[in-house]
Amino acid sequence: MSDCIFCKIIAGEIPARKVFEDDLVVVIEDIAPKAPLHLLLMPKRHFSNCLDMTEQDEAVVGHLFRVAGQLARERGLSEGGFRLVQNNGADAGQTVFHLHIHLLAGRELQWPPG
Repeated sequence: MSDCIFCKIIAGEIPARKVFEDDLVVVIEDIAPKAPLHLLLMPKRHFSNCLDMTEQDEAVVGHLFRVAGQLARERGLSEGGFRLVQNNGADAGQTVFHLHIHLLAGRELQWPPG
């Protein structure tokens, strides 16, 4: 989508601190982190949220979770833990309407979150 900030980051039109990229996903550092570690994992194919997913998106979303686990292990988070968050719609806190998962860690996270 031409007006999607994440699509522009994926295309290289907007700079971002990429920490991982493959054929399916891009992972960047959040510019306004809510925890000491705050990464955003996004599929390269644009869809707004889980409500817009098609059957072809199932594999890429599973891949997002596998990459999240890989990044967490690489950063030594498997012992202490981490949180994965995916918001759907404005009332849930979604501000960029391109599906993405937040990986948060580096401090004790509270529950409920909001």
